[in-house]
Amino acid sequence: MPGVGKSTIGRHLARRSDVAFVDTDVSVERRIGCPIRVFFEQQGEARFREIESEVLSETVVGPAGVIATGGGVVLSAANRALLRSRTVCVYLRATPEDLFKRLRHDSKRPLLQVADPLARLRELFDTRDPLYAQASQFVIEVGHGSMPNLLSRVLMQLELSGAISPAQRP
Repeated sequence: MPGVGKSTIGRHLARRSDVAFVDTDVSVERRIGCPIRVFFEQQGEARFREIESEVLSETVVGPAGVIATGGGVVLSAANRALLRSRTVCVYLRATPEDLFKRLRHDSKRPLLQVADPLARLRELFDTRDPLYAQASQFVIEVGHGSMPNLLSRVLMQLELSGAISPAQRP
C-alpha cells in the first residue's frame, strides 16, 4: 500500500544485506522523464501500469538485490506471478487508518489526491490486500512499530525462510 514504508525498509534491508536496492517507482520516473503524478495526469493510469510492468520485468532478471515496488504493481496478474516466482516477496501490511495517519498531508501520490483520502485508502486496501497476499511469500504486519523493529522482523523472516543466510544479517 502507499506509504507503508517499502522504500525505506527496502533501502535499509539492502544496506544491511550488502546488496543493490531498486525502487521501481524511481526507475519508472527515470524512464518517463517526469514525476509519476504528472505522467498520471497526462497519460493516464493504464499507460503508467504498462511501463511499471516493463520496469518490473527488467528488474527481476537483474542482479540479486532488494526491490521496492509501487503499490499498484499487484493489479496485474502477470506481475503477481512474476513476483511470486522470481522473488522472495514480503508484503508489509498496514491498515488504511494507519496509512492515513502517515499520508494525510501527502500531495505526491496521485491516487490519494481525492476529496476523501481515507475512503480511497480503504478502497485500495480492499482491492489490493488479497492481491498482495497472493504475490507474497510472507506478510509482515507493520502496525505502530519503529523502523528498526520492522527491519529486524523482515530480516528474521528472511533468515528463517532461508532466503538470506545468518551471515548476511549483522
